[in-house]
Amino acid sequence: MLVSATEMLKKAVEGKYAVGQFNINNLEWTKAILLTAQENNSPVILGVSEGAGKYMTGMKTVAAMVKAMVEDLKITVPVALHLDHGSYDGAYGCIEAGFSSIMFDGSHYPIEENIAKTKELVDVCHSKGISIEAEVGSIGGEEDGVVGAGEVADPAECKMIADLGVDFLAAGIGNIHGKYPENWKGLDFDALAKIKDQIGDLPLVLHGGTGIPAEMIQKAISLGVAKINVNTECQLYFQEATRKYIEAGKDLEGKGFDPRKLLAPGFEAIKTIVKEKMELFGSINKA
Repeated sequence: MLVSATEMLKKAVEGKYAVGQFNINNLEWTKAILLTAQENNSPVILGVSEGAGKYMTGMKTVAAMVKAMVEDLKITVPVALHLDHGSYDGAYGCIEAGFSSIMFDGSHYPIEENIAKTKELVDVCHSKGISIEAEVGSIGGEEDGVVGAGEVADPAECKMIADLGVDFLAAGIGNIHGKYPENWKGLDFDALAKIKDQIGDLPLVLHGGTGIPAEMIQKAISLGVAKINVNTECQLYFQEATRKYIEAGKDLEGKGFDPRKLLAPGFEAIKTIVKEKMELFGSINKA
């Protein structure tokens, strides 16, 4: 049974912790994240980018897989299935497919159009019990081929979007997707505090959670960030574990070439990093 992310993030704001959004790319990813959430009694958000959805043959397949897996693995912690950086059409596709949460990224539209489209989607989502995230100021780095520079969102624009009734807000505070460059200046906490002043208790979302130092993450959480997105880090852990397995020649021993064996070290590595993140975010035993 999937739930919207509204309740879990409200609780996170009150309890001064954050819920991780871990992006899924295939069955192994999904299973690893769900089991880790259950084992650590943590709420969890499964993020799906439009590119990953396409890779998995479509959002209907993704929703069917996640729902069946929650049931078959007897997952009892709150799980939200969330569209990450959704386009306008993509948002409607995921609403139809049975997602419990969506992000509409209208940050590339002029602010008036972003507001009109967001407002419309807020009404549609809320009529179906689905939570909705919006974005102000594009998040830097690369996300499915879209490159941004790590902008800082305008607090007044944040308030305009927040007032449309979105359930949580992604606001750029110098964070970027992917690996952080050597000369990265860090998160802009002054901007974060100003945004928080404007939007009150509305949960804030930090995109590009990979590579932000732990103390910065903790400070961001203390300032009202309640959802942190992690994707690149899981991919790097998966890649590292798979590389070690192959370099050690394990795929050539016995039935080591069986994909179930070949993907097992990467699967375990994802479980490791997801648990570490849940510890850092403070979501363990908060289900």
